Amino acid sequence: MPELDPSDHTVRELKDALEDVDSANALQNILEAERDGKDRKTAKQAIERRLDEVGGERSVLAPEDHTVNELEDAVQDIDSASDLEDILKAERDGKDRKTAKEAIERRLDEVGGGGEAEDGDEPEPDDADAEDGGAEEEEFDDPLEDDEEDPLDRPTDDKQYISELEDGVYRDMWVYCETHQGELLDVSKEMLGKARELMDQYEEDYGDEERVVAVLVGDGMEELAEETIMYGADVAVYLNEPRLERFLHRPYTEVVANMMRADAEWREYDEPRYVLFPATNNGRDLSAMVQAELDSGLASDCSDLYIEPHEETNPMKTGVRGETKTFERTLHMKRPDFSGFEYSTILCLDNPDRDFHPQGASVIPGTFPVPEQKEREGIVVEYDGDLEDSWFDVEIVEHDSIDEGVDLTGHDVVVALGRGIGDSPTEGIELGLELRDAFDDAALGVTRGIVTASYDFDASIEEYTREERQIGETGQVVEPELYIAAGISGAIQHKVGMDESETIVAVNTDPDARIRDFSDYFVQGDLFEVLPRLTEAVEEGDVEAALAGGGD
Repeated sequence: MPELDPSDHTVRELKDALEDVDSANALQNILEAERDGKDRKTAKQAIERRLDEVGGERSVLAPEDHTVNELEDAVQDIDSASDLEDILKAERDGKDRKTAKEAIERRLDEVGGGGEAEDGDEPEPDDADAEDGGAEEEEFDDPLEDDEEDPLDRPTDDKQYISELEDGVYRDMWVYCETHQGELLDVSKEMLGKARELMDQYEEDYGDEERVVAVLVGDGMEELAEETIMYGADVAVYLNEPRLERFLHRPYTEVVANMMRADAEWREYDEPRYVLFPATNNGRDLSAMVQAELDSGLASDCSDLYIEPHEETNPMKTGVRGETKTFERTLHMKRPDFSGFEYSTILCLDNPDRDFHPQGASVIPGTFPVPEQKEREGIVVEYDGDLEDSWFDVEIVEHDSIDEGVDLTGHDVVVALGRGIGDSPTEGIELGLELRDAFDDAALGVTRGIVTASYDFDASIEEYTREERQIGETGQVVEPELYIAAGISGAIQHKVGMDESETIVAVNTDPDARIRDFSDYFVQGDLFEVLPRLTEAVEEGDVEAALAGGGD
């Protein structure tokens, strides 16, 4: 037995333990034990790196332990033709990948080795032979030949700066809390409340108490960090830095990623199990970059989250074709998809030889309710990691505040218009405005279809067709007492912005329109005829009469 048994350690633990081993013979024994045991690629690479550091000669490189890209890099350090011949033979006897063999043969040519042809291989003819050969059919490589390595088997080969984790330790749900002008955004509070709900249920389901961790970056974050505890966080990690008063792409990414993977007294794990970001402009930017830096996945613009086991049969995830593997504690991330007419559930599952953590999602603002503040105990931690000057090559030298735009929330009534106005766009908007004005407290909104369409509106009403009035997944989320949807089909991307309204009245010529399924009243008819009647009824105080006979 070697002095250190690699099977007793995770890859991360093994890397640390190897630092105390200075004997090349001992390291070689550990390498052989790993190959005979768990045979983890990242573990073997860690041992080989330590062998190089202590100046020991490792046994001939095992090509099956490497992807083609890794192998091509590794053979550049080998100058012995006989060793390269042994590696080439091992590849032929093993995975027998054409591109791998070509990489080894190229290195053999560089060091002056012969590179024996395989049995049955014909030497390539010289130019004269090719001419004499007449009109022989030219052969082309089939890109899908069996001996080609599947590119899906090495999805991160181009990410050389990333250190993959295998058998890592993961805990807690982290929530990046975005702020503006010294206040938490509502979506930050919403995510904290949802995270609290999920992790309370997690404890009931799995018996493990894991925490909600709030993350704040900017200037003057300490008080806001304490505030996140009252919204559901168990731990708040913050960085106070005057240079980060406003969002900057590079330093925010580096800081948040480093927070998640840094050692700290209050935690004993490698990286978070889950992480949530707001699906705001800055949140979408940050979430993609942080998850890429941590070499994990991201489900963007989610409208529902839950944690439960998942059974998977994909051999890329199970490691064995035809077998089913259960992935416990999987975060299910639901988002509108396929132009808003379906929901997709996104999962971030580990591969057999590497982990994908944290499982990450960005959350559409307004999706979850803002929780009530409660007096709770928690830990507030100031992050003290180093900030590199190179992160601040870009700085904001001047800024100005723009008009906050139109706020459709907080009104008793919202009148919303969709593509149904297409026959006469300007008239349709005017009818919507007349209905809005008939109520005491109402606002006019539109769907994304209006914002992106090339309708020719009169200048007098064009301001009512802009993106600032858009309702839905990528617009505003409203919950009025009465929501009137005229000429709107009911795509899921619009539904998530209004389906919490107390009463929904839909007007549509299509009796099978999707919006009918989640409306309290459905009026089958042309909005150009129905809206004037509805406006008149509101002014006369007899809305029920206007809806009578119009449908359900």
